Amino acid sequence: MSRTVAARRVAYDTLRAVHESDAYANLLLPTAITRAGLSSADAALATELTYGTLRRQGTYDAVISIAADRPIGEIDPAVLDALRLGVHQLLSTRVASHAAVNESVELARSAGGRGAAGFANAVLRRVSRDTPGDWMTHVAASARSDDEQLGLLFSHPVWVVRAFRRALAAEGRADELEALLTADNASPRVTMAALPELADVPEEARRTPFSPIGFRLGGGDPETLVSASGGRIRVQDEGSQLAALALTRAMPVSAGERWLDLCAGPGGKTAVLAAEALAHGASLEANEISPTRAGLVRQALAGVPLGVTVSEQDGRTRAGDAPGTYDRILVDAPCTGLGALRRRPEARWRKAPSDVPALTELQRELLDAAVTALKPGGVVAYVTCSPHLAETSGVVADILREWDSALEELSARDVITALSSADPGLPRQSDESGRAQLWPHRHNTDAMSVSLLRRV
Repeated sequence: MSRTVAARRVAYDTLRAVHESDAYANLLLPTAITRAGLSSADAALATELTYGTLRRQGTYDAVISIAADRPIGEIDPAVLDALRLGVHQLLSTRVASHAAVNESVELARSAGGRGAAGFANAVLRRVSRDTPGDWMTHVAASARSDDEQLGLLFSHPVWVVRAFRRALAAEGRADELEALLTADNASPRVTMAALPELADVPEEARRTPFSPIGFRLGGGDPETLVSASGGRIRVQDEGSQLAALALTRAMPVSAGERWLDLCAGPGGKTAVLAAEALAHGASLEANEISPTRAGLVRQALAGVPLGVTVSEQDGRTRAGDAPGTYDRILVDAPCTGLGALRRRPEARWRKAPSDVPALTELQRELLDAAVTALKPGGVVAYVTCSPHLAETSGVVADILREWDSALEELSARDVITALSSADPGLPRQSDESGRAQLWPHRHNTDAMSVSLLRRV
C-alpha cells in the first residue's frame, strides 16, 4: 500500500468509526496516524480528508443523492463514506480526479465487493463531469426552502441554521449568518495559552488580540512546546481562555478565597483557574462527573504547583451540598457544543432539537446549585460552548427570576473588553443582559457564551 493510499485508508477508517461507533475524530485520528506510520505530509492529507469530509458532509450527501438518483438512506453506510471521501477530493481539493475516483472505488470495493465498486465508480464519474460551481447550483436547486438551501450549501442542519440566525439577531447581526456558517467550515488556527505567572509567551510568537495569555506560533509543532513547558503552556482556544479569565478578573481577588470548577472536564479552563488562584493566594477545587474526564483534569493540572482536589460527583449534588461556601464558581455546562463545530464537525450531525430541552433543564439545575454554593458577594461564571439562546440567555433569565433580588448580573462584556488589547466588539444583547457572546467569524474563537452572576 502506497503512503498516499494509506493516508486515504486512515481517513476512511476514521469516518467509519465516527459514523458507526459515535467516535470523535479529534480523539481517534492522531492515534490512527501514529499506528499507520504516516509521514508529516501524509498525516496532513489524512487530517484534511477526514475533517474536510465531516465538515462538508451535508453538502456532499446532497451531491451524492443527485448523482446516484436515490436517497442517501438507501446507500450502504460503508459505501457512502467512501463516496463522501471521493466527492470531497473531487470538489474541494487539488487531488487528481482519476486518483480520487479510483482509490475511492477501491475503498467501496473493500466495503461491499464488486457491485459496490461499480456503483461507486458510476456515481463518482458522474460527479467528476461537472464543476464544483455547477454542483452547488444543482444542490441549491434541490432545496425546498431558503433555510434548507443554506443548510445544504453550508453543510449545517436546518435547525442549527435557524438557531444561529436567532442568536445573531439578538445582537442585531442576522446578516452575518453566512459568514458564521463559512467560518464553521474552516480549519481553526492553533491557539496556545501561557498559564499566568507560570509561563511566558515566546518572543517569536504573535499574541492573540483578546486573551492576555494567548498566542499563536508562526510554525513548528505546538506539542513540542507544550511538552517542554511541563504543561505550563497548552493548546487552548482563545474563547476558553477568556471564559476562565472572566471569572477570575470580574473583581479583585482577596487572599484566601475558595473557588470551584463545577464541570471541569477536560481541564483546560481548570488549569487557567489554578494558575490564577496560585498567583492570588486563592484555593481551587474541581469536580467532574465522568471518571475518564476527571483523569484528564488531573493531567491538565500537572503543570500548576497548587493542590487541587478533583471530585467525581454530579455537579448538582456537589454544589448543593456546600451552601454558602465558595467565592467564585465556574459552571462550564454540558451543552449542544454548537459553538465548536470547527473543531468537532461531527457534532452538527449528532445533535437534534429534541436534545435541547433536557440540556437546558440540566444547565438550569447546575447553575441553580452553583448559586446556592456561593457566599454573599460571590460570583459564578455560566459558560456554554454554544450560542443557542435557550442554552444561554434563556437559562440565565430563568435563574435570575428564580433568585430575584438575591442575584444580580454583572457585565461579562465589560470584563472581557477590559482584558483585551483590541476591542472585541461585544454588542449588548436584545434582552439587555450583560452576556458576552464570542463568534468564530468575528473573533476566531469558538462561539463561547459567558455570563457573570453575583450573589447579593
